[in-house]
Amino acid sequence: MYVIRMKNCAFFARHGVLDEEETLGQRFYVDAALTVEPGRALVDDSIDDTVNYGIAFAVIEKIVTGERRFLIEALALEVARALTTRFPQIKRAEITVRKPNAPVPGVLDHVEVTVVWPE
Repeated sequence: MYVIRMKNCAFFARHGVLDEEETLGQRFYVDAALTVEPGRALVDDSIDDTVNYGIAFAVIEKIVTGERRFLIEALALEVARALTTRFPQIKRAEITVRKPNAPVPGVLDHVEVTVVWPE
Protein backbone atom coordinates (compact mmCIF):
# COMPACT_ATOMS: atom_id res chain seq x y z
CA MET A 1 0.00 0.00 0.00
CA TYR A 2 0.99 3.63 -0.46
CA VAL A 3 -0.68 6.94 0.32
CA ILE A 4 -1.38 9.83 -2.02
CA ARG A 5 -1.98 13.10 -0.16
CA MET A 6 -3.64 16.10 -1.72
CA LYS A 7 -3.44 19.11 0.60
CA ASN A 8 -5.38 22.34 0.75
CA CYS A 9 -7.40 22.00 -2.46
CA ALA A 10 -9.35 25.28 -2.53
CA PHE A 11 -12.82 25.87 -3.95
CA PHE A 12 -15.50 28.56 -3.76
CA ALA A 13 -18.87 27.09 -2.79
CA ARG A 14 -22.10 27.77 -0.91
CA HIS A 15 -22.41 25.09 1.79
CA GLY A 16 -23.93 25.61 5.21
CA VAL A 17 -27.18 25.75 7.14
CA LEU A 18 -27.74 29.50 7.06
CA ASP A 19 -29.28 31.28 4.08
CA GLU A 20 -26.43 33.81 4.16
CA GLU A 21 -23.92 31.02 3.58
CA GLU A 22 -25.70 30.08 0.40
CA THR A 23 -26.11 33.69 -0.72
CA LEU A 24 -22.56 34.85 -0.03
CA GLY A 25 -20.61 31.62 -0.44
CA GLN A 26 -17.03 31.19 0.75
CA ARG A 27 -13.86 29.29 0.15
CA PHE A 28 -13.61 25.67 1.32
CA TYR A 29 -10.40 23.66 1.63
CA VAL A 30 -10.13 19.91 1.13
CA ASP A 31 -7.37 17.46 2.05
CA ALA A 32 -7.44 13.89 0.76
CA ALA A 33 -5.27 11.05 2.06
CA LEU A 34 -5.84 8.10 -0.27
CA THR A 35 -4.50 4.69 0.67
CA VAL A 36 -3.90 2.86 -2.58
CA GLU A 37 -3.35 -0.79 -3.44
CA PRO A 38 -0.35 -0.61 -5.77
CA GLY A 39 -1.05 -3.55 -8.05
CA ARG A 40 1.49 -3.20 -10.89
CA ALA A 41 1.51 0.63 -10.91
CA LEU A 42 4.78 1.12 -9.05
CA VAL A 43 6.68 -1.70 -10.75
CA ASP A 44 5.47 -0.74 -14.22
CA ASP A 45 5.59 3.04 -13.59
CA SER A 46 2.06 3.20 -15.01
CA ILE A 47 -0.30 6.14 -14.54
CA ASP A 48 -3.14 3.95 -15.81
CA ASP A 49 -2.77 1.61 -12.82
CA THR A 50 -2.69 4.24 -10.09
CA VAL A 51 -4.79 7.20 -8.97
CA ASN A 52 -4.35 10.07 -11.39
CA TYR A 53 -4.46 13.00 -8.98
CA GLY A 54 -5.47 15.42 -11.71
CA ILE A 55 -8.64 13.38 -12.20
CA ALA A 56 -9.03 13.00 -8.42
CA PHE A 57 -8.86 16.80 -8.06
CA ALA A 58 -11.56 17.18 -10.72
CA VAL A 59 -13.79 14.70 -8.86
CA ILE A 60 -13.37 16.68 -5.63
CA GLU A 61 -13.97 19.99 -7.41
CA LYS A 62 -17.18 18.80 -9.06
CA ILE A 63 -18.64 17.73 -5.73
CA VAL A 64 -17.51 20.71 -3.65
CA THR A 65 -18.64 23.29 -6.21
CA GLY A 66 -21.84 21.38 -6.97
CA GLU A 67 -24.98 20.81 -4.94
CA ARG A 68 -25.24 22.67 -1.63
CA ARG A 69 -24.78 20.61 1.53
CA PHE A 70 -25.83 21.78 4.98
CA LEU A 71 -23.08 19.75 6.65
CA ILE A 72 -19.43 19.67 5.67
CA GLU A 73 -19.46 16.14 7.10
CA ALA A 74 -21.89 15.10 4.36
CA LEU A 75 -19.70 16.86 1.80
CA ALA A 76 -16.58 14.98 2.99
CA LEU A 77 -18.40 11.64 2.86
CA GLU A 78 -19.63 12.31 -0.67
CA VAL A 79 -16.07 13.09 -1.79
CA ALA A 80 -14.71 9.93 -0.16
CA ARG A 81 -17.36 7.73 -1.74
CA ALA A 82 -16.90 9.28 -5.17
CA LEU A 83 -13.13 8.82 -5.13
CA THR A 84 -13.31 5.18 -4.03
CA THR A 85 -15.92 4.51 -6.71
CA ARG A 86 -13.89 6.23 -9.44
CA PHE A 87 -10.64 4.53 -8.39
CA PRO A 88 -11.28 1.01 -7.05
CA GLN A 89 -7.59 0.75 -6.10
CA ILE A 90 -8.26 3.28 -3.29
CA LYS A 91 -8.82 1.10 -0.25
CA ARG A 92 -9.27 3.95 2.23
CA ALA A 93 -10.08 7.62 1.71
CA GLU A 94 -9.58 10.10 4.53
CA ILE A 95 -11.17 13.40 3.52
CA THR A 96 -10.91 16.62 5.52
CA VAL A 97 -13.02 19.65 4.71
CA ARG A 98 -12.17 23.04 6.25
CA LYS A 99 -14.58 25.94 6.48
CA PRO A 100 -12.73 29.12 7.43
CA ASN A 101 -15.74 31.38 7.92
CA ALA A 102 -18.00 29.21 10.03
CA PRO A 103 -20.83 31.25 11.54
CA VAL A 104 -19.92 31.02 15.22
CA PRO A 105 -20.12 33.76 17.86
CA GLY A 106 -16.38 34.06 18.29
CA VAL A 107 -13.00 34.09 16.63
CA LEU A 108 -11.54 30.92 15.14
CA ASP A 109 -9.22 29.96 12.34
CA HIS A 110 -11.55 27.42 10.77
CA VAL A 111 -13.82 24.48 11.47
CA GLU A 112 -12.84 21.15 9.95
CA VAL A 113 -14.19 17.64 9.80
CA THR A 114 -12.53 14.44 8.69
CA VAL A 115 -14.40 11.44 7.31
CA VAL A 116 -12.83 8.05 6.65
CA TRP A 117 -14.36 5.76 4.00
CA PRO A 118 -14.86 2.91 4.24
CA GLU A 119 -15.18 3.09 8.00
